[in-house]
Amino acid sequence: MKHVHDVLRGPLLTEKGTMLKETENKVLFKVAKNANKIEIRKAVEEIFKVKVDSVATINCKGKKKRMGRYEGKRPDWKKAIITLKKGEKLDIVEGA
Repeated sequence: MKHVHDVLRGPLLTEKGTMLKETENKVLFKVAKNANKIEIRKAVEEIFKVKVDSVATINCKGKKKRMGRYEGKRPDWKKAIITLKKGEKLDIVEGA
């Protein structure tokens, strides 16, 4: 990876992610498919100025979708679960 902004694609705002954020101090991100845990850790620490405790990654397969008799596939993507150190806080989007 060349640039830290190429690693992080964006936050994942889901019910499960919100629950993890409130209870376990974890944040979900959509990341580049070829990014590894070290690159993800450095990107989060540099962009958001927080200390990262651990990084877990999950490769998500795209679903098959049909439009009548034609079949297509959504793209595969990668999800990262970032655990922040105790006392650290990251507010991406609070209230709308």
